[in-house]
Amino acid sequence: MLASAPREPRPPVEPYKVKVVERIRLPSREEREAALRTAGYNLFQIRSDDVYIDLLTDSGTSAMSDRQWAGMMVGDESYAGSRNFAHFEATVQELTGFPFVIPAHQGRAAENLLFSLMGRPGTVIPNNMHFDTTRAHVERNGSKAVNLAIPEAYDLASPHPFKGNVDVPKLEDLLRAGPSKVPLVMVTLTNNTGGGQPVSVANLTAVRDACRAAGVPLYLDMCRWAENSFFVREREGGMSGRTIPEIGRLCFDLADGATMSAKKDGLVNIGGFVATRDAALAARLKEQLIVFEGFPTYGGLARRDLEAASIGMREACDLDYLAHRIGQVRYLASLLDEAVIPYVRPPGGHGIYLDVRRFLPDLPSADFPGQSLVIELYREGAVRTVEVGAVMFGDGAPGDPAPLELVRLAIPRRVYTSAHLAYVAEVVRRVWDRRATIRGVRMVEAPERLRHFTAKFQPNG
Repeated sequence: MLASAPREPRPPVEPYKVKVVERIRLPSREEREAALRTAGYNLFQIRSDDVYIDLLTDSGTSAMSDRQWAGMMVGDESYAGSRNFAHFEATVQELTGFPFVIPAHQGRAAENLLFSLMGRPGTVIPNNMHFDTTRAHVERNGSKAVNLAIPEAYDLASPHPFKGNVDVPKLEDLLRAGPSKVPLVMVTLTNNTGGGQPVSVANLTAVRDACRAAGVPLYLDMCRWAENSFFVREREGGMSGRTIPEIGRLCFDLADGATMSAKKDGLVNIGGFVATRDAALAARLKEQLIVFEGFPTYGGLARRDLEAASIGMREACDLDYLAHRIGQVRYLASLLDEAVIPYVRPPGGHGIYLDVRRFLPDLPSADFPGQSLVIELYREGAVRTVEVGAVMFGDGAPGDPAPLELVRLAIPRRVYTSAHLAYVAEVVRRVWDRRATIRGVRMVEAPERLRHFTAKFQPNG
């Protein structure tokens, strides 16, 4: 009896059809080389017209639905008291249960509002893992950002289903200093820095209990809360029969507030908010908002964008959408598996994170191997990705190692097809096949904070 041929990975079927298309162009190799030189070998500095498949970020890069575009047409651009804010506020209150909702133009603006009031010198703010702007806002206001993810988060091959979980014993040790030293605890859903990995409701409950015992408020970074809820529904006992909003409320009911970039699970191109149960804090947040963002019923946004976010947050709860969304990530992972290419396992919620230390084991941190890999993926096929390693998170002198050395392939929502992802996998495979020839780079220019956005590099050798 003949053995059956290996089954090709089955791409997920889109739960939508296409109404509008945007032309993309594959620049020639000569154009790609010129673009790299002009950009100082920093992919953030490359023009979008010179990118074929853009996996730099899933933030603000989603395709909006027909209902969202229709909602944009009923924007009430009144300076104060817009009906679109009333809809936005009611949506956030219904989904989260937080009574006070303060809009902002994006997630980092929400972080600035929160940490400028709660952070202060001599304090520590723990998180499962701070992402780049979160850490920058914590440290800009004098606090120290501390990561407390479980050990499995650093074992990139571990199959642990909730690698975004907080190490509760370590958190309890930190909380013994009390509210004067720990003004708040934050948990990021999903854990972006560690590979888009989810947090369980059970772990979040234990975190809440530790915070309550210490008298310290718990806040969530909820920008990917719907994706986190999908994993909880799939992996955590007793959750399979619950809806995404029900699972979300289980998490939000444990917290005192949240920040959100609506550019992720709000399915919009701009927007965010801070939400809280603390009336006094909300009043102070609104004062800050007026100074830096705008009036409390628009928060630096066009009111039509508030309407689109209201609709998008509900669309993000749809199981068919989420199954396709997570399915795209898993499909790309399955294509990489065929070539035995190392990445963070299990695949996360919004992208694939290549394991750079196994991809380029001979390049030391001083050679910025993650940045080198990002450059090669663009050079090979005009695929733009982002380094999450020594450039983004290395402390001290350039080249100091980071806890993790990753390259993130963040998949925009409702934008690319399975054929696009197959192309990405082929580009990664071609770079993998010639990995022994890849040289490192050196950093020749960098700002003090958030250097990965504007730093410049030169190839070694």
